[in-house]
Amino acid sequence: MTTARCTQCGGEDLEPGFVEDAGDHSRGYARWIPGPLQRGVFGGARRMGKPRWQIDALRCRYCSHLELFARVPV
Repeated sequence: MTTARCTQCGGEDLEPGFVEDAGDHSRGYARWIPGPLQRGVFGGARRMGKPRWQIDALRCRYCSHLELFARVPV
């Protein structure tokens, strides 16, 4: 992997982390799902059969901007 740069300030000192999902029945981390949001009968997101990707977050230590990446399927 190449060195990531902040798209806001150009800084190279990015701190790795993740986006937490603390909702009901969550697994503790958020996932990215392709396509527009479609709601099911009970109001939740329809996601059956759709691939899910882990969201990795990098925070710029200089300006605090977050860069989000979805590189790993889960």
